[in-house]
Amino acid sequence: MALKAVSLTHVRYEAGDKLGHFLAWISLLPIFISLGGFLTHFVFRRELQAMFFALGLIISEFINELIKKSVQQARPDTCVALEMCDSNGWPSSHSQYMAFFAMYLSLLVCKGLGISNKRSRYITAALPWPFTVLTMYSRVYLGYHTVAQVYAGGLLGLFLGSLWFWFVNSVLIHTFPMIESAPICEYLCIKDSSHIPDALRFEYQNARAARKATMDAKRGKQARTD
Repeated sequence: MALKAVSLTHVRYEAGDKLGHFLAWISLLPIFISLGGFLTHFVFRRELQAMFFALGLIISEFINELIKKSVQQARPDTCVALEMCDSNGWPSSHSQYMAFFAMYLSLLVCKGLGISNKRSRYITAALPWPFTVLTMYSRVYLGYHTVAQVYAGGLLGLFLGSLWFWFVNSVLIHTFPMIESAPICEYLCIKDSSHIPDALRFEYQNARAARKATMDAKRGKQARTD
């Protein structure tokens, strides 16, 4: 009976290869972003923009899987040592994921959603691209994909990221007020802050104002007691 493994974090590299070891960790970035980034963001932030961002990545991965099953292009010969020859290689899902993520995030930041300072905006917009390139390189270096498969995934990710950003921020964004007013969203405190120029500064100022109001109320109560 043939057995298959669920290899969510199973990335192989040649023993003693320090660059391979580093790139093996880099290739896990999609998992870190999904579980560590979006899951944490939902727990602590509950932003509609981020939730649709994550939904776009899920749709992108679904499209990737459909294309792989339709094209059925084999991985490079190194798949034998990696035990990955039973899966298709075109296009690279890691490359597509990271390119989608980098494109959407850059467009989001350049539009000024949540960050008003131009310098911070440019730094944030540029941040995901080196990691995207490293992830794409890691898939070829480690032998999981050919250069053509990585390029295909990257280009498809750029296209889908741009398309989804346009759809969310030109079409769906008009439904955000209605969505956040839904009973389930009110219960879960799901909100939209994309209309606030600098959400971080806004929350900081409101948190300090709330603390000051609480302390003033306590002082007033103490004064009346005395």
